[in-house]
Amino acid sequence: MCILNTNQRALELYEMNHFEEALKTFQLAVKESRDIQSLTNLAWIYYHEKSNSQIAEELLNEVLQMTPSSYFPYNLLGEIYVERNEWRKASDILTQSIKIMPTPEAFNNLGIAKYHLRELQDASELFLKGSKSESDYSLYSHIKCLIELNENIRAKKVLETFNETDDEFVGNVEVAELYYEMNEYNESILWFEKGWNEYYKQPSWVEEYIYVLIKTNRMEAAKEKLKIAMEEKQLEIEGSEQDECNEVWTQLDKDMNIQHLNEEYMQYQSLIERILSGYTPKIKFTTSLYSGCYLFGCKRHNNT
Repeated sequence: MCILNTNQRALELYEMNHFEEALKTFQLAVKESRDIQSLTNLAWIYYHEKSNSQIAEELLNEVLQMTPSSYFPYNLLGEIYVERNEWRKASDILTQSIKIMPTPEAFNNLGIAKYHLRELQDASELFLKGSKSESDYSLYSHIKCLIELNENIRAKKVLETFNETDDEFVGNVEVAELYYEMNEYNESILWFEKGWNEYYKQPSWVEEYIYVLIKTNRMEAAKEKLKIAMEEKQLEIEGSEQDECNEVWTQLDKDMNIQHLNEEYMQYQSLIERILSGYTPKIKFTTSLYSGCYLFGCKRHNNT
């Protein structure tokens, strides 16, 4: 009969979704030995299951004092810094991680840090290295950097390879927005139309769709799409007004949501006039953090 050590027992409890018992066992492993494995695993649990990045950071900083040869603690700490928008710290720690072991997660997350530090050339190359498929969010971010670097020819060439049947496909509206930003309005319309019935309609992208329809002299289509968006928003407002409140969804939550929906409706009301008066919607680009399992001893992910 195999006798499990404390870390292995904690991992088995975690695998069975016994989170509180697993946490106590990971804590026991640290009491038995404050080493790289036990501290990193406890940090991972605090961050991913308890949403406590402060304790996780403290544990990982202790790990780094031991100069670990594994990339696990570096990747995990980099993930924490990216989530906190601490771009310089994220850049420094993920650069160290890549020197130990280049991984898609580290490349992508370092790309995020470099993008926000406005080191666009580096960010573009890192997002490309971080891509896990031909159509994923990291490659989408790579194209966004190329556009900002005024390399539209390269950007369009990469975007044309995107495959909507890819399991990691970033999404129709996201592709449409990249074409929109390159002023490729006809291509943009094709992709917006693909996403029209699939996406939740909100001004952040509906405004862009209406804009390209107007700019390509399709005013009637623009009016029809806007009418549909407004009707759906009105139904959403009416539905929200009927919501019942409880300890989770309070009256304040309800009121704030209705106010937000009404503000979106009002944005639609004046949209065509604003576009005809010179308004150009700006895409709201957000980067996408890549995570991974950095638990030492996790059999599911073959973490040795």
